[in-house]
Amino acid sequence: MSSDFEKPAPVPSRVLSKLRAGKHAYAMKFNFDSARAIEIAGLTGFDCAWCCQEHIATDLSLMERYVLAAKAYGLDLMMRVPRGSYSDLVRPLEVDASGIMVPHVMSAADARNIVRQTRFHPVGLRALDGGNADGQYCMLPIKEYFEFVNNNRFLLVQIEDVEAMEELEEICAVPGIDIIFFGPGDYSQSVGCPGELNHPEVVAARKRVAECALRHGKFAGTVGSAETAPELHKMGYSFINLGADVVAFSNYCRDIQNKLRAAGLK
Repeated sequence: MSSDFEKPAPVPSRVLSKLRAGKHAYAMKFNFDSARAIEIAGLTGFDCAWCCQEHIATDLSLMERYVLAAKAYGLDLMMRVPRGSYSDLVRPLEVDASGIMVPHVMSAADARNIVRQTRFHPVGLRALDGGNADGQYCMLPIKEYFEFVNNNRFLLVQIEDVEAMEELEEICAVPGIDIIFFGPGDYSQSVGCPGELNHPEVVAARKRVAECALRHGKFAGTVGSAETAPELHKMGYSFINLGADVVAFSNYCRDIQNKLRAAGLK
C-alpha cells in the first residue's frame, strides 16, 4: 500500500460545467450576512450564490464563510467585487470563490485590464501566491494551479451603462471573460428612465447584449424571475439570477402582516 498522501482534487465550477454542457444555470442574490441562507440555496437546488462587496459591507472573514457554506452544498459562490485595486479583484478568488462579477465595465481597455489582473499566464498576469484555498495551500503544483483556475473559475463582467454599449463588440471579444451580464437597473438609470426595466431602450439593450455575447463565444447573463426565464432563454441568456434574500424575506413579512390585518388583528 502506498504511503503517499492523496489530497482531494479541486472542484470545478458548477456554473461553468452546466453552461459548457448547454444547460442553464440559476443564481440567488444575498444581502444578509448569513452563510446559513447560502446553505438553504444549496439545499433547494440553486447553482450559484451571488454575494456582494460593491454595495454591501462583506468583509473577508464573512466571505470565507460564504465560500465554505457554498462548497458544503455543491453550489458556486460568485462575489461581486468593488472597483478598486487589483487586490479587490483577486481576494475572492484566493479564498476559492467560483467566480467574480466586475461591475460597470465601461470599455474594452477596462475589460482587458480586468482579465490581465485576474487570469494567470498565458491569459493574464494575475499576482501569484498559491498559499490560499484556491491553490490548496501550496499543495497544488503551480502549472496545475494556473491551468485549473484559468479554466474552472469564471470571470463575469457587467454591462450596465450606455458608455459600455459603444464598445460592446470589443468588450465581448476580449479573451478570458466567460459571462457578459446585462444589468437592467443601472442601465435604465443611464438612459434616463430609472427603474423602467421594460423601457424600449432597456429592452433593446438587453437583446443586443445577449446577441453580442453569443456571437463572440461568451455566455450571456442577466437578472430575471421564474416567470421571465423562458423569454430570457429564448433571447440567449443562460445564466440568470432569479431572486434575492431581502426580497423573499420582506415579502414573507408583509404577507404575515397583511393576513393579520385581514383578520382584524392589527
